[in-house]
Amino acid sequence: MENQSARIQDDNQLTVEQAIANLQGEDLGLRVYAAWWLGRFRVDAPEAIDVLIRALEDEDDRTDAGGYPLRRNAARALGKLGDRRAVPPLMRALSCSDFYVREAAAQSLEMLGDVSCLSLLVDLLQDNVPGTQPAPEPPHLPQPFDAILEALGTLGATDAIPLIEPFLDRFTPRIQYAAARAMYQLTSDPQQAAQYGDRLIRELSNDDLQQRRSVLSDLGAIGYLPAAEAIAQTLAENSLKLISLKGLLERQLDETPLPHLSEGAVKVMTLMDDLL
Repeated sequence: MENQSARIQDDNQLTVEQAIANLQGEDLGLRVYAAWWLGRFRVDAPEAIDVLIRALEDEDDRTDAGGYPLRRNAARALGKLGDRRAVPPLMRALSCSDFYVREAAAQSLEMLGDVSCLSLLVDLLQDNVPGTQPAPEPPHLPQPFDAILEALGTLGATDAIPLIEPFLDRFTPRIQYAAARAMYQLTSDPQQAAQYGDRLIRELSNDDLQQRRSVLSDLGAIGYLPAAEAIAQTLAENSLKLISLKGLLERQLDETPLPHLSEGAVKVMTLMDDLL
């Protein structure tokens, strides 16, 4: 226990150089932590990208169930660091047997905004990638459909609309929400798109707190202004409501750049002030 406490204390005092060195060392615990740390603090160092990319092919850190914790952390970190050199290795990670590595890779490719991964994401959506394993926990989904749907929406995969639409009524609620989010982003008709946004607003009154949290995230991601008051009134943590409203505000600022403020931006800022 003393050694573990000392390790945690040392890790909390990491430097970039130490984290990079730890990621290449032999202590698996330190390697996993270093990968997380580099992403958490968004370290701007080319050598960090290099070691994280190498970690995506690690074989040493493997759970009894066959998962790759180090690969998961490395995939998450590479999305946060924003270097496009990570796109090809993250695309390869989409075929990893570990469900959570595929999930992290899809999320990071969405963050990096590179459309070259779209065909691979579509293959995953159709569960056409051999050698992949389902999620180890119920409901044992074959693929991380919510992460895939969100990435397809963000990356503008309009050709995938016929494949995304069936997910509006399939699998778990959070996957339905991800499908509604993607359809809102990909639908060109504003009135039709609003139907998907309104569907998410209705789910803010869901009895399940975790599902309400998920919807808050989705509404913030699409910046759906009509959801502003419903977000502020949702029975959830103020911190999550503020993050969601921040997404709405950023969308308003994109549409009406400073120093001008749209009525929508003023409304959202007022709601945020009331939550602080």
